[in-house]
Amino acid sequence: MLAVLHCAFARSRSHALTLALCAASAWAFADDVAPLDQRIAEIRELNRFVPERALPKLEALEPEARNAPLAQRIEFLNQLAVARHGLGHHAQSFALANELIAIGREHDHPGALAKGLLMQGYSAFAQHRPGEAHRLVWEAEKLANTTQDMDLRVRAMISSGESHAEDGNLPSALERLQAAAALARKNGDPVHIVMALNSLVRLYAKMREPEKGFGLIDEALAAAQKANSPGRMATIKNAEYWLAIDTGQRKRALRALQEGLALERSIGANKRIVVSLINLSDFYLKTGDFKNAASYAEQAVAATGPLNDRALNATAHLNLGQAYLGIGRVAEGKRQIEMGMAGYEEIGDKPELQTALVEYGSALERVGDLPGALQAYHRERKISNELFERRRQQAMLELQEKYETDKKQRQIELLRSENLIKSTEIDNRRLQQRVWWLLVAVFALAATVVGLLYRKVRHANAQLHEKNRELKQQSVRDPLTGLYNRRHFLEFMRTPAPAGQQVDGGALFLLDVDHFKNINDTYGHAAGDAVLTTIAARLCEILRETDMIVRWGGEEFLAYLPTAPAGKEGLDEVAGRILAGIGATVIDHGGTALSVNVSIGYAPFPLSVGKQALAWERVVNLVDMALYLAKSHGRNRAYGVRGFADDRLASIDAIEQNLEHAWRAGQVDLSTVMGEREPLRAANG
Repeated sequence: MLAVLHCAFARSRSHALTLALCAASAWAFADDVAPLDQRIAEIRELNRFVPERALPKLEALEPEARNAPLAQRIEFLNQLAVARHGLGHHAQSFALANELIAIGREHDHPGALAKGLLMQGYSAFAQHRPGEAHRLVWEAEKLANTTQDMDLRVRAMISSGESHAEDGNLPSALERLQAAAALARKNGDPVHIVMALNSLVRLYAKMREPEKGFGLIDEALAAAQKANSPGRMATIKNAEYWLAIDTGQRKRALRALQEGLALERSIGANKRIVVSLINLSDFYLKTGDFKNAASYAEQAVAATGPLNDRALNATAHLNLGQAYLGIGRVAEGKRQIEMGMAGYEEIGDKPELQTALVEYGSALERVGDLPGALQAYHRERKISNELFERRRQQAMLELQEKYETDKKQRQIELLRSENLIKSTEIDNRRLQQRVWWLLVAVFALAATVVGLLYRKVRHANAQLHEKNRELKQQSVRDPLTGLYNRRHFLEFMRTPAPAGQQVDGGALFLLDVDHFKNINDTYGHAAGDAVLTTIAARLCEILRETDMIVRWGGEEFLAYLPTAPAGKEGLDEVAGRILAGIGATVIDHGGTALSVNVSIGYAPFPLSVGKQALAWERVVNLVDMALYLAKSHGRNRAYGVRGFADDRLASIDAIEQNLEHAWRAGQVDLSTVMGEREPLRAANG
């Protein structure tokens, strides 16, 4: 099930929404026209929630605003960029942001620069470039803090906190958002207070501290009422929904969603209406009420038509497909889900596409479409591997960038020292004729400086050696579990074994954590990380020091045993030890005791067809297929490929395509090891 988490990245200070909705009719008469800055201010709140109505008003002001004094021109361009961004016109919004930056540089105006950088950050985030977006926002915050523009400072501080949260740095996010709330309270502007508290409530939900979030709801609603802003009240209701749903308060969550939707409809906030409809359909999917889920998803699909938002449209189709599958309309459900996934592929949002494929496969498995579930499983696995490799490469690039920065800093310091030496030598030559008796002291000083430089060079070399060691360690180890990573295993397998050390009698085991997504959804990603690190440690205890244990990707682990127990039952006994050992492990996370099971696929390695030894890649693929059999046949079990029953009948290509069919046709000899039948358990400590 897919819910929409609204990103509160774009913020704008404004007067009450009613001022924008009731723009004075006297604008038509020259003698009664309000000052330009007042007319722009009256559009701000409308622009925040109903940009499709604000844009024509802004366009009508454009000829006058572009010839207005600098401050008014900057704020007009900023509001025009906000409207374009809200309507999904990212290229036009980005161009307006560039115009603001150019004005800021031309007039040495930090406020214009900060507003332009913020808008560029919002555009980058909307186009799935979070790293670039965060960098731009943090740069904008530094500039905003040099100005007296309170609205800009509060918005930049909030966006900075949200960027830290998206980057996984929750302590920094909390510090920035608490500072924004304190500044807003001190300034007394109710709109600023609502903005800061709304982001702080969402952060507390992410930090799994709901009681602190609930403690801010009443204050935020009171500020929204004081601002006379239905749109702001709707944002707080949306935040209350996430707190309530995370704490199991379903009635409160549903009430908050419905109240928020009514407020959004009262002001015609079309995009936010779609978000609420999608969240309502997701709520009913979670509760198993597929009829209501379908009804709200159908409304959401219809409402996304006029909007230029492919992501919302894709999410609405996915929820509608899940609902149709739930009520037995399988063909329609599959068609809607495929439309949604096509949308995510079009905008390049692979993390959401991966989540959609996981849920699609589970749904198809529930309705008995095992071939379709297998296809979704393979698609999800491919994307998972791509994302895992991308994250690993990004980590390496960041570490390399840090190393290069340190290296440049050392070079700068060395150049400074060299310049100091040269200056000293010049001064010494000038003084040599007049004060020759100081020559000895000068030589002594030079010797001291050279000695210091020598020590610095040695220290720099030692640091360089340490950085190289860290880079090498990073390249072969998974940062979360400390296990070997996939790259190390691939390089190991591709490196020819030394003469006399050929592998004979080993094995490969591939493990996947059962229902891992449920753990993340129910207890949060921190709990998921605790499960992965605990399983990694448990595998190190169960297996031998000579066995290579690898974090294969996501919630998957691969174990390579150079030597394995003799006989066909030897590998079965290892699989049983792993199933029992992990199943008996209790994971303590924040006072909650968790336990999980795994599914396993395994095979001896080398594995031969007749006298022909299979390449290790094909053995891994067979083990992966055996793992999928374990998943699809009930989980918490292991399937092992012992060999091929009849070499003449064994077509390895056909077997790789459908292992279960080959097994039932007698082409493959499989063994099955069952774990204890015990589901995911959780108990409060």
